[in-house]
Amino acid sequence: MTIDTVIKRYKTVTAVDAISLNVQSGQIYALLGPNGAGKSSLVRMLVGLTEPDSGTITISDNEGAAVDLQPGHFAYLPEDRGLYQDRTILDNLTYVAKLRGLEKSVYQPRIDDWLEHFELTDRKSEPMRQLSKGNQQKVQLISTLLHDPDLVILDEPFSGLDPVNQEHVLNVLSDLKAKGKTVLLSAHQMALVERLADKMLLMSHGKALAQGTLEQIRDALQPERLYRVSCDAMSAQTAWADFDAIEHLLPISADQVELTIKPEVDVSELWPQLAARCAIESFAARKPGLHELYLDTIGRSKGQSQGDANEHV
Repeated sequence: MTIDTVIKRYKTVTAVDAISLNVQSGQIYALLGPNGAGKSSLVRMLVGLTEPDSGTITISDNEGAAVDLQPGHFAYLPEDRGLYQDRTILDNLTYVAKLRGLEKSVYQPRIDDWLEHFELTDRKSEPMRQLSKGNQQKVQLISTLLHDPDLVILDEPFSGLDPVNQEHVLNVLSDLKAKGKTVLLSAHQMALVERLADKMLLMSHGKALAQGTLEQIRDALQPERLYRVSCDAMSAQTAWADFDAIEHLLPISADQVELTIKPEVDVSELWPQLAARCAIESFAARKPGLHELYLDTIGRSKGQSQGDANEHV
């Protein structure tokens, strides 16, 4: 799947602003960003519910040739769920399977397997309205995957799930990848995305802030400037509180701090100056996780947007 400079506008709002990305077959690709970032607008274009105002979306087969997106080859789990609340789990899943054109000999074993996997077998005769939000989410996911699609597009698949069931879904998505399926998802659970996604796109206000693997995003957003330092026999905070090369200092303990070095500073040249201030016991770069990168980048993006708005007041 290739998205090339796609733009989507709604009246005066540009929901998706020149987004480009490439999702390879067998990858799990995550769309990340706060509410209103443009993730759902992008997903709706991918599945054909809306069309881009400009740019192109190309779906390719395993050989790389462009193909039309056929309903039987992809699945879409929308953010707004839509199963029949007065019908049972089994009724809902059977109905969806028939809509997909599956024969009973095909869909019945699949339903049984999925219900067992999500520990819902004993509840298959219960109406949907009696289920918790998490169990309804599991049934919705089963209905999305019943026809064994090659491309799976999921809008907030972990929504409403407790940690145990989040792990179940994570394992399901990992299994899909192992089978060569392509998964594109949006989610807010950074720890799960960090474990799951091969690549990701971080969006804000319709724009791409960074994309690629976690390492690529980390290098783009926070080059190696974050260090954890331990000093002997004196307070680390006192030792470097007035050090011009330090952009930010976070005390960890009496003898340990976390330093963010200014971008223009060469760490190799900085070392003698650090060592002159105290006896260094340890000095190691710390790589921020996805959650930390996300919060920092989105925070800076909001600040930049506010600054741009103020310039036009």
